[in-house]
Amino acid sequence: MKLGVNIDHIAVLREARKINDPSPLDAVGVCRLAGADQITIHLREDRRHIHDNDARDIINSSLLPVNLECSINPDIIDIVCALKPYRATLVPENRNEVTTEGGLDLAGNYEKIKKAIDKLKANEIEVSLFIDPSLEACNYSRMLDSDWVEFHTGSFANIYAMLYTNLRLTHHCIKELDLPRAKLHQMLDSSLEDLNIASKEAYNLGLRVAAGHGLNYNNVTEILHIKEITELNIGQSIVARSVYVGLESAIKEMILKVNK
Repeated sequence: MKLGVNIDHIAVLREARKINDPSPLDAVGVCRLAGADQITIHLREDRRHIHDNDARDIINSSLLPVNLECSINPDIIDIVCALKPYRATLVPENRNEVTTEGGLDLAGNYEKIKKAIDKLKANEIEVSLFIDPSLEACNYSRMLDSDWVEFHTGSFANIYAMLYTNLRLTHHCIKELDLPRAKLHQMLDSSLEDLNIASKEAYNLGLRVAAGHGLNYNNVTEILHIKEITELNIGQSIVARSVYVGLESAIKEMILKVNK
């Protein structure tokens, strides 16, 4: 299992005070030293954390492959083509969201996504689509000629949190509160089954399979049973852990988890 470390939240901390520290660029060498396989960053349209110069410096300096998440906005795609990361992961964006709330609407945005993919591939950039774990999304991803799919694991992660950490806050993926534990177990099993079925479908269609969003040191073990998933992209939980143990140790702890 490969681990992509998302370093957006280092930039989130910097932006909290609108100063220069901490710099996400400084994290790149630490990630490599710790044994990470990939650097993941998200260049949002509103530039709420990673800025253009961050993306440029990270891509130009990193000895690890850089996976640049971005929207399908043509202006953003032009920037990505100029930056030439190893991979571009196309994701949905909502200016009002705290974090990405789900997968791309492939059917509703088919032509826009196809145009973005064609342009990225013309610039020799590998493409991944961030999608919900469904058979329909897998088939659209194949039709769009994507190289990868990355399954949105947010629903799974939030059900897991409600079941095992007594989370009782309304969340963008789960609207119900105070559900019976039996119902939560049922929902968790269903979310894992969706990931299992979709991963097999994607693999059989010739797509490479990644997963990410909301994964942490507690819930990631459940995802490791899905053999078709070969890469995880994890950020917030690693950066949060690094506050206490340092970034290198936090990454090494996650690597131990995902390679059991």
